Amino acid sequence: MSIRPIVEVASQLGISEESVQLYGKYKAKVNYQAFREITPRGKLIMVTAMTPTPAGEGKTTTAIGLSDALSRLGKKACLTLREPSLGPVFGIKGGATGGGKAMVVPREEINLHFTGDIHAVTAAHNLLAAMVDNRVHFDGSAGMLDGRTVTWKRVLDMNDRALRQVIIGADETFQGFARKTGFDITAASEVMAILCLSSDLKDLKARVGNILVGYSVDGRPVFARDIKADGAMAALLSEAIYPNLVQTLEGTPAFIHGGPFANIAHGTNSIIATRLAMSLADYVVTETGFASDLGAEKFFDIVVRTGQVPPPAACVLVSTLRALKYHSGVKTGDLSNENPKAVEAGFDNLRKHIENLKIFGVPFVIVLNLFPADHQSEIEMWSGLAKEEKVRYALSDVYNQGGEGGLDLAAEVIKAMDEDRLDFKFLYSSDLSLLKKVETIALKIYGADGVKVDTAARKKIELYEQLGLANLPVCVAKTQASLSDDSKKIGRPRGWNLTLTDASLSSGAGFVVVHCGDIMTMPGLPRVPAAEKIDVEETGKITGMI
Repeated sequence: MSIRPIVEVASQLGISEESVQLYGKYKAKVNYQAFREITPRGKLIMVTAMTPTPAGEGKTTTAIGLSDALSRLGKKACLTLREPSLGPVFGIKGGATGGGKAMVVPREEINLHFTGDIHAVTAAHNLLAAMVDNRVHFDGSAGMLDGRTVTWKRVLDMNDRALRQVIIGADETFQGFARKTGFDITAASEVMAILCLSSDLKDLKARVGNILVGYSVDGRPVFARDIKADGAMAALLSEAIYPNLVQTLEGTPAFIHGGPFANIAHGTNSIIATRLAMSLADYVVTETGFASDLGAEKFFDIVVRTGQVPPPAACVLVSTLRALKYHSGVKTGDLSNENPKAVEAGFDNLRKHIENLKIFGVPFVIVLNLFPADHQSEIEMWSGLAKEEKVRYALSDVYNQGGEGGLDLAAEVIKAMDEDRLDFKFLYSSDLSLLKKVETIALKIYGADGVKVDTAARKKIELYEQLGLANLPVCVAKTQASLSDDSKKIGRPRGWNLTLTDASLSSGAGFVVVHCGDIMTMPGLPRVPAAEKIDVEETGKITGMI
């Protein structure tokens, strides 16, 4: 199908041409403020997955194909996704626009600079860092901010392991003392989380003002508003807060807005985009990062807890035969070999994710995302195992067939919404201590035996509780490659403890981040990064993008 002008796609949702700000012919920002009232009325469908292989299992592709399938069934559907980070685009996973016949377009533009939102987040974050260090430089030890306590680092939308730790102020910048800091990837920035959790520009400005940057000499917390950085930061984000509208290959409207990772942040597109989509469409498909232990848990316990987005009417749990074989111990290079016994052995990982969705009390469908190298014996093994679980299940081939390949999945999802009971419950109550919240996640969602807390993490968590912030939800930063905090523990690990190595406060976003295992908030490039294959022709056409 040919790509349509974005004003036509907007009209399909009832959005007037006056309410869109065009970025070329095929993408636009939507002025959500033009709508007198944004009341979510459509049904929300959340797509999550089993623990993925390094290449991912097609969760975004499934979400795109499902939205197209709903459109084919005559439903007024809309898709909401996160914006791609340049880290994965140039790293190992590639872009985040789907694949095959289930893609959002214009693909290359979305995967690269898009409408500049991630750059705006980077600029706002680093403006605060510059203003923090400027205050330390001019005020020295006599100022409100003790330079030795600064917690605010810098960010870059790129995988660059060399910047994880840096020393600044080695000259006279900070009146004689240098300090260790570093860079995180922009997707891990608290500013990114704030952009995605804010209800409007006023809320965004208040949230950036609440960012903790350090402490005074007498131990009082110092926030961004205290150094008068909130106004300028909000100004840099004043365009970025508007959702971006594009379309799928089949013309289904798609809002792509915000891009927090789920292994080191909360992993969901913006609340504004989701609420706007739910006010304009009958069915809204969204996806959460990585697997149910990360993106889905954070969607339930952080995003839904804001009260701005309702619990999903149904969820989709994506699995693949290659991931099942991977979690049985099959080497990456052998995943295409026929091996139904390995599918059976690896199914234990998927069972835990099924259990996780049951814990939250949401209707769901498990789906097998088909690949060309899949074998019929393995598909039959998966179907038999799914049937034994007594849950709804479906096969999906949206990569090869587009929406047509997702019709069975769409029909099963509709049945789940219409026939199964939604009995949503949060995993933990807000009045639990921060460590008890982490322990609840570890035991119930990860399958750990307990939690070990390093001294550095314990001191910070105790400090946050002394500041009266024990009621905040927790955002666990851990590997996406395992249910545990050790990327080498495949399948369904048993007999292990979650180790908390560090913690940080995202007071503007409204949660506490706990770091587990050897998780890095600034990823590195693989030995052969995807960037080596990307090029541009003389005509301007970009080639080689995964």
